[in-house]
Amino acid sequence: MTKSKHNFCVIMAGGIGARFWPMSRTTHPKQFIDILGTGETLIQQTYNRFRKVCPKENIYVVTNEIYKTLVRKQIPELVRNQILLEPFRRNTAPCIAYANYRILQRDPDARIVVAPSDHIILKEDEFLDNIKTALKSAGENDCLLTLGIRPSRPDTGYGYIQYEDGSMIINEKQILKVRTFTEKPNLELAITFLKCGDFLWNSGIFIWSLKSIMKAFEEYLPEVDILFKNGIGKYGTKEEKEFITETYSICKSISIDYGVMEKATNVYVLAGDFGWSDLGTWGSLYENRQKDKDGNSIIGKNVLIYDSSDCIVNMPNDKVAVLQGLSDYIVVESENVLLICRKTDEQLIRQFVNDVRLEKGERFV
Repeated sequence: MTKSKHNFCVIMAGGIGARFWPMSRTTHPKQFIDILGTGETLIQQTYNRFRKVCPKENIYVVTNEIYKTLVRKQIPELVRNQILLEPFRRNTAPCIAYANYRILQRDPDARIVVAPSDHIILKEDEFLDNIKTALKSAGENDCLLTLGIRPSRPDTGYGYIQYEDGSMIINEKQILKVRTFTEKPNLELAITFLKCGDFLWNSGIFIWSLKSIMKAFEEYLPEVDILFKNGIGKYGTKEEKEFITETYSICKSISIDYGVMEKATNVYVLAGDFGWSDLGTWGSLYENRQKDKDGNSIIGKNVLIYDSSDCIVNMPNDKVAVLQGLSDYIVVESENVLLICRKTDEQLIRQFVNDVRLEKGERFV
């Protein structure tokens, strides 16, 4: 696949993956874990995937300062200037604004893919074909693109994109005009969306030209844009770290979806089927792992399971675990924590993490 010198990638890797606790911890979150047992961590898979469409020197990772060593260890090809360190978590819009001004120094004509570090893509060739089409469109049109996924169920864990008439044809693929974005809906609304037939899941993967996204920031998030614009002349110098620390301390926390994509009028979506999962929950991991004849997905060499079905079990290899009479449960042991929780109640895990932090201390989260 041709790699244009104008193709850039920004991998967002600052999340703490709280919904995957206790395997995902603040000091070692899920993007740095080989969560599927493939031999590669999620961030390594993401980096290697985008190397096929972007020159390696054009790939940036934006992450929290505390993960600098993990990034450098897991992706040793990255040089120091390709790792953008955030002092505080401020959601996706500031992260993207920071990357924009870094890339501006190198290539004002850049076309950029922005992607999370922890997604699964099972049909990589189809995915990369979609990325190539989207980059071509972004280079030829003033548009903000996202990849959409045909929903297979009324899932309340994803954002939804409604499309309308009016499209572009690029590489024989139809790129659809976006009508509305809806953040994670309740079940009733998700069922309605599925019946309507004109809704897609929002993958959280974005493609645009640098010129288009910077223009959108100026129009829709000027208070964020001006903060990072003040750093021109400091990026890539010894002054950058102090400037970024000060900027993040006063910058508001806001997502790119809410800050830009929901407001802009030049937003398009390319619908794809490439075996995508955002791997956001134990339930989504269960769907993507092999199961035994009773529907149990088990990792751990010493797990004995009786009269149990549809469970996801993650145990260390040096522990013997005996499970009996469980149906539809999550059972995970990692370091100093054991979690046993119904899969249907996995949305409570965030609350469990908060309670453990308050009552038992940071070393358990």
